[in-house]
Amino acid sequence: MNANDNLEPAPPKAAYQLVAGDFVPVPAPEVVAMGAVGAVPASFGVVEGGQIPYKPEALARRDENAANWQERDPEVKCYMPGVPRATYIPHPFQIFQSESAFFIAYSFAGAVRNVFLEDPGPAPLDSWMGQSYGYWDGDTWVVEVTGQDDRTWFDRAGNYHTYQLKVTERYDLVSENVIEYTATMEDPEIFEEPWTIKMPIYRRLEEGYELPQFKCVEFVEEMMYGRYRKGRESELGF
Repeated sequence: MNANDNLEPAPPKAAYQLVAGDFVPVPAPEVVAMGAVGAVPASFGVVEGGQIPYKPEALARRDENAANWQERDPEVKCYMPGVPRATYIPHPFQIFQSESAFFIAYSFAGAVRNVFLEDPGPAPLDSWMGQSYGYWDGDTWVVEVTGQDDRTWFDRAGNYHTYQLKVTERYDLVSENVIEYTATMEDPEIFEEPWTIKMPIYRRLEEGYELPQFKCVEFVEEMMYGRYRKGRESELGF
């Protein structure tokens, strides 16, 4: 599926960030040392209809994001992934449900979502994971997500949104171990019309499996703040 690489169908390519080469695009100097680890596998796509319906000027911004992937992708900096990306980023999550609560814990960046069971009204402020309100539509669990920080992306291909994004998730239990997950995105600022992704979610079946924590903030400190270390003043122009 590789939805985190690209929600749209796409062929494999040499790296997440490319620059012009003599004959074909080649890995950018910043990522060339990653070799095959930094190469991008093909994506079959999970967008209904195949393409995200960007407005022309917004599509140009998406392409600019892709050309500057390492600098701009919030996943690289260990920012919380937002919704729906938290669902298909390649790290597990766990749903806790009772008659009075619905809570999702994610491995990546220690992200969590407390889903309100009564409509709380507009989100008081924007946040990385937004505000979630859930309710039943027959046998389908529906969650409406608003108030998301506009710095989150949908994938590593630069697909993005604004603060006006509303995500409507639908969780349909297909079998004991499989959920069909759909999410519809509405953002009139950059999309011509709402669009939907669909994918299966599989339960982990290993005996004794526990949700691992990947609190990656400490892992990116050198990348983000290492230039401020004593002895590296020249990198700051001092």
